Amino acid sequence: MTIKKVLCVDDSYTDLVNIQTIVVGTGRFVVTASNGKEAIEMTKSEKPDLIFMDVNMPDMDGFAATRALKKDPATKDIPVVFVTSKDQKADKMWGQMQGGSGYVVKPYTSNDIVRLINTL
Repeated sequence: MTIKKVLCVDDSYTDLVNIQTIVVGTGRFVVTASNGKEAIEMTKSEKPDLIFMDVNMPDMDGFAATRALKKDPATKDIPVVFVTSKDQKADKMWGQMQGGSGYVVKPYTSNDIVRLINTL
């Protein structure tokens, strides 16, 4: 799979700019959203090849947004990588059960993000 466009979703402006900077540095085009509802809208309109999704967000968390995306035939095949401070094994398993393709714990390194982009 060739990843050209990435949607980065985070309600923290600092975290959003950080991951956006890393992804842009790999030569990919980035679109952003600040909550789960916006992520669903952006996914449908922008059709990204990959989504980096924060978990803890207002309005709709990343797990709920991912469940909605995975139920929609138009978006179900887009890989979602959760980016969160939740580091418990149960959280990682829950993310996988929601349809996540990967899980990155904050704070992460640029190498963590680049490695995921290159392996998906």
